[in-house]
Formats: sequence, C-alpha cells, structure tokens
Amino acid sequence: MRTSMMGRRTFLRGAGATLALPFLEAAQPKAAKVSAPPTRMAFFYVPNGVAQKAWHPGDTGMEFALSPSLMPLEPVREKITLHTNLDRIKVPGTDGHAQASSCYLSSATPDELSPAGYPLKRTIDQVIADEAGKHTAFRSLELSCNSYRDNRESVYFDNISWYGHGHVARSMKDPQKVFRRLFAVDEHKANASVLDVILADAKDLQPKLGRLDRDKLGEYLESVRTVERQIERITKRQDDLAELELLEPGKLWTAMRRDEYVQVMGDLMILALQTDLTRVSTLMVAPERWDTPLAFHGVFDKPIRHHGWTHNQHKKEVLKDLEKLDLFHVEQFARLVAKMNAVKEGEGTLLDNVMFTMGSGLSSGMLHECTNLPTVIAGGAGGAVTPNQHLKHPEGTPIANLWLSMAKIMGLEKKRIGDSTGLLGNWLA
Repeated sequence: MRTSMMGRRTFLRGAGATLALPFLEAAQPKAAKVSAPPTRMAFFYVPNGVAQKAWHPGDTGMEFALSPSLMPLEPVREKITLHTNLDRIKVPGTDGHAQASSCYLSSATPDELSPAGYPLKRTIDQVIADEAGKHTAFRSLELSCNSYRDNRESVYFDNISWYGHGHVARSMKDPQKVFRRLFAVDEHKANASVLDVILADAKDLQPKLGRLDRDKLGEYLESVRTVERQIERITKRQDDLAELELLEPGKLWTAMRRDEYVQVMGDLMILALQTDLTRVSTLMVAPERWDTPLAFHGVFDKPIRHHGWTHNQHKKEVLKDLEKLDLFHVEQFARLVAKMNAVKEGEGTLLDNVMFTMGSGLSSGMLHECTNLPTVIAGGAGGAVTPNQHLKHPEGTPIANLWLSMAKIMGLEKKRIGDSTGLLGNWLA
C-alpha cells in the first residue's frame, strides 16, 4: 500500500507550548477509508473596532488586492473571504462597547431586549452548538486573552458567547486550566463518581417534593446528565488522547507576551477542533473598553490604552498606531489560519473544513458605529463556501445573514436569525 509522505507525528508549535497532534488520516495508508471530516466554526474577536481606511481594500471580487491591514493574510489569501457592508443591530442610549462584545453574535431581533437594554439573546455559536454539541465531548469552547488584573468592567465587556438573557458562556483565560479541561481524562473520571452520588441522592429526594420543586429538580438533573454525557465521551476518547502525548503550557498566562498568549490559546482551540472535542469555539484577543495599559512587545515601546486611542484617531500619529495594532491582530489571526492549513484532513486540511471568522462588534471605536463591520472568514467550510474573494454586500445587509448562512452550513434549518433577511448566496458555493 502507498503511504503518505507525512510523518507519524505532526507537531503544532505555538509560543510557549509544543503540542503533538493525534494520528491523522494523511499519515495512514492511502487504501484506508475514512469518513468525511466534520465542519467546524470558530471566532477570533477583536475589541474596539479597526482603523477604517487601512482596513478596507478598494478592489472587490476574486483575487482582490489586500489592504495594508490585511497584508499578513497574503500566504493564505486563497482560503479567505473578506465581507464588507455587514451591519449589527444597535440600540441607542445604551453602552456601545458593552453591546459590541456581548451582542456581536446575538440572535436577537431589535425588539428582543435583555434586562440591560441590549438586543441580547442566544448567540449564534450557542444556537449551532445545540446541534453540533450532540456529537462532541464539549458543546462549545470559550476563550479570552484577558490578562488584565482589574475587573472593574461588567461581564458584558469580557464575553461574546451567551446561552440566553443573563446566562453567559463565560470565557476561560488560563491556558493551563483550558488544557486540563480538554485533556485531563483522569480528572473527568473522578468527577464522574461525584455525579453518581448526586444522581442517587436526587432519586431518593424526588418522591418527597411538590410539583414545582420536582420540575426544578428535573431541570437540575438534566444539566447534571449533560455533564455526565460529556465525561462519558471524553473517557471513550482516552486512548486517542493518550496518543497525543501533550505538554501542558508551562509559562504563566499573566507573564506571557501578547503574541505568546494569543498563540497558545489559539493552539488549544485548534487542538480542540482538530480532535473533534468540540466543533464550536470563540476566542477574544482582549476585552472591550478596558483602559488599563497593555504591553505589546515588538510593536510599541511602552504599554498602550487601546480604547482611549480609538477616541483620538483623528490625530494622525494615533491613527498610525491603531493601524499598527490592527496589523498585529491580523498577524496573529494569519498565524492561526496557517496552522489550521498545515493540519491534513482527508484530501485537504483542517482549514478546508472550518469557518474561522475574524471580526469586531464595532466598525469605528471612536464613533461607536456598528455598520460595515470588519469581517474576514478563513476556510472552506467543507466545500460549502467559495473563498479567495472580497464580497461587498448591499449597504445595510444584516450580519445576521452571515450567521443564518453559517447555521445552514452547520446543518441547521433556520428561516430567520435575529434581523436576518436571507442567506448570503454570493458566498455559498
């Protein structure tokens, strides 16, 4: 039998960690038959919008010329799509930045307001995870590169994933804890024995309760069973996970450089997607609006205040610095895209079976605008989309049309999501 030239081990090298990937189809005999890889989706969220002029290219259509801010994507440009003129719902009179992050992926229509006054409902990642999560150990994975030690901002600024009104899918910030959650099989087995005790006690308690209490207990037990099923799936994967020979990230996240931090969290996200531990993930590169200075080694000589800068970008020197920061974020995204493209899957790569979206809930952080949102999608979604193009949609097109299209690609038949008006037919293959 003819075998692949790819080695038995393939390593995903990120700053601060070297992670061994599992056996890949590309490393197996070509005669072996494998099922088609699943389609997965992930989000790379950038706070406070972008510097508009350097972001938006002049060309549209296939093989468009990249703008200055998007130049790091040149090596993978054949597998990216730039979307422009996509708008998000905005409610006047409420905090623009809190809306930007918490409502970016919202499936809410303008009249479906949360108690805080935002159009916040179940976010599209969680809508899709309702179905995709039935097949994986984890329904979704939420990550944040928030190394700030002051927590003065509310939960709305530090999370983009929500189960529903007031129910946040809180993001994880510590790479070591993420690693243990994903790959510490022995810990999950220990937790399973605790769940057995809980379920046994609940069974004894049930006959003593009234109808309302039984309903409440039923809801609680269902959540426990969800965790139980998760542990079962991870335990069944124990042999596969043992083959990974993974190394836990050793450097403390609070001591990492920004690029190290983003890449390590991105590496963990890629591993979770590649091993099918989850098919839905979100990664925030930083929270919205925090004004504590943050260091960017190799980019700026001293720590910067991103949010404060956005309100002074009418100054030429500040605008240039914001463009440098945008370039840094696109470089981090491009590195993760390249890593996905290096992982062989079937006849293609992991990237060919992923929708990996870089975006922000604001276009202009200075004006708090949420029209023409920055949106770049890497990957081919299993052949469902046509990449290597700039799609300039009609002005006023809801970004919910993109979420509706993604839901369709992921196997959900939804007539409407949020304020969507239809599918993005010019993107779907």
